[in-house]
Amino acid sequence: MAQNEIHHPEIKPQTSSQSAETNNTKSKPSSLETQMSTTSTMIPTTSWFTPKRLLALFCVINLLNYVDRGAIASNGVNGSRGTCTEGGTCTSGTGIQGDFNLNNFEDGVLSSAFMVGLLVASPIFASLAKSVNPFRLIGVGLSVWTVATLCCGFSFNFWSISVSRMLVGVGEASFISLAAPFIDDNAPVSQKTAWLAIFYMCIPTGYAIGYVYGGLVGSYIGWRSAFWIESVLMLPFAIAGFVMKPLQLKGEHSTLVLISCKNCFCFFRCLDYFVYTGFVPADSEKVLVPGTPLSEVSVMDTSNGKDESLSLKAEFSDKSSIDHSKSNSAAKMYDQFSRFFNDMKELLGDKVYVVNVLGYIAYNFVLGAYSYWGPKAGYNIYHMTDADLIFGGITIVCGILGTIAGGLVLDFMSNTLPNAFKLLSITTFIGAAFCFGAFLFRSMYGFLVLFAIGELLVFATQGPVNYVSLHCVKPSLRPLSMAISTVAIHIFGDVPSSPLVGVLQDCINNWRTTALILTSILFPAAGIWFIGIFLHSVDIFNEDDEQQESNVEGSSTMPLLQVNAGEISTSTRSQEP
Repeated sequence: MAQNEIHHPEIKPQTSSQSAETNNTKSKPSSLETQMSTTSTMIPTTSWFTPKRLLALFCVINLLNYVDRGAIASNGVNGSRGTCTEGGTCTSGTGIQGDFNLNNFEDGVLSSAFMVGLLVASPIFASLAKSVNPFRLIGVGLSVWTVATLCCGFSFNFWSISVSRMLVGVGEASFISLAAPFIDDNAPVSQKTAWLAIFYMCIPTGYAIGYVYGGLVGSYIGWRSAFWIESVLMLPFAIAGFVMKPLQLKGEHSTLVLISCKNCFCFFRCLDYFVYTGFVPADSEKVLVPGTPLSEVSVMDTSNGKDESLSLKAEFSDKSSIDHSKSNSAAKMYDQFSRFFNDMKELLGDKVYVVNVLGYIAYNFVLGAYSYWGPKAGYNIYHMTDADLIFGGITIVCGILGTIAGGLVLDFMSNTLPNAFKLLSITTFIGAAFCFGAFLFRSMYGFLVLFAIGELLVFATQGPVNYVSLHCVKPSLRPLSMAISTVAIHIFGDVPSSPLVGVLQDCINNWRTTALILTSILFPAAGIWFIGIFLHSVDIFNEDDEQQESNVEGSSTMPLLQVNAGEISTSTRSQEP
């Protein structure tokens, strides 16, 4: 049987040999609906990927991204400025801050520099995902990331390392806006939130490992080596993006597929068939482009695996003008921009999406500053000699448990949009109260206990907040939804938060007060998400699929499905030599 053969449940075998072959097939759904309901995690056999392998691959890449962020925030890599006492005794600085003599504001800007590249590149990659294979885009992005981290190790002043960090953001942009839709496409229906939670669990885990990694490597072999090692670790994944079989996102194509069954064929929407499959190898199907004459189409003979040319005279005349206009490069550019602005208008007009992102911005403002200034604040407030290890340990344990728990709880509650907002508002509010109380404690041990509970609750939001972003929009808008969410939470959240906290600390010179002011911003985040509970929200995850089905039912190609099989057989045989 040909490797690229695609079975359609409605096709009936025309010969006894085909009937015998069909009877030997393991899966025989009686209808298209049955097929879709039983293939939520199906990936074609031509692909090396299984859903779990895809999840594992993306988790490792995401982990390395955040190890880099944790490393640059660690005391071992970030270091401290040189100081001088009133008596004239001076100590030299350490790490990046010491080598480049940065104040707290400049140090905070350095933490946010990579966000500039991320913000600029995320919408670009998301828009390109509709015309370029997303997996190839991820390969390009990771290649940029690999070169940029290498350059960080060779930087010689504040501006050189700042530019390198911006390029790190460009590299991350391709991955961060495309990985979540891939995972959501292929996760089991009842475990979608849990799978997203596992993926986003890599954020706190990566930060935590980065704290420890940066502290150890920076202390023993120098902060520059930390970046060089990261670059080497990411290189295989960058290469994999180019050499592995291309994959396609759900909702990305709405083309017609020509299926051959020896002497019969039919047309159907590929998106309808692969609705729960999520993606397929780019070369595993024969695509009929709108406006292409049928005489130019080749089909796969399922009995011998050879291509046969169908010399059919009919054309899709109603599509020929579209095909002609797309041959013009200027028209293509206009089409891309027009589609982008229409998508943006639809996205920003969705109240559920906007409220979700607004709460996420306030949340990320605090978490971004926590992740960068946390080890330094702990060292100064509680005189922690091993601040990197302590904060890393708390973050990795609470991050993993909290993120997974948030996803599992939402699945248990039934993963609906109102339930997601309930979980977001409750966990954020209670978590904020524990974190605020922790910084009021004078005892380091009391601080650690309350702060650990607070982090556990705060990290429970990772799965639900991204579930809302993915399920309040149509599948075709999901890459843009994730990209704009990423841009918004960074440009209004952790990009300004680290420099602003640095300025605040330079002004008041009291880390405890600075931490309390920062933590209080979590309460408005909980309030914004609380509003989302009362908004009219509908999960339109499969809306594109329903539209595709209705379009098929009302299209002019339907009579082709009703042509007598004998007529098709006769027509086909008449073309054979």
